Amino acid sequence: MTQHVRNKEPETGLRTSADTGPAGRDVTPRKGGLRELLGLTLAAGAAVLFVVRPELYEAGVHIVATRAASLVH
Repeated sequence: MTQHVRNKEPETGLRTSADTGPAGRDVTPRKGGLRELLGLTLAAGAAVLFVVRPELYEAGVHIVATRAASLVH
């Protein structure tokens, strides 16, 4: 999904060879692409649900607050 590339030395030219990557660059490995997609989907779905049905959000807050209060007593 996202890939961050950073130049260590902006004046140097980039060169590649068979056994090395681009000179002067660090590329973060692409780990968790599926997790990132699922997280963004979940966040977007929650935002849409909050706009379309705000009473569900209020009910969820009420349930969490009630359970937290029951743990205190």
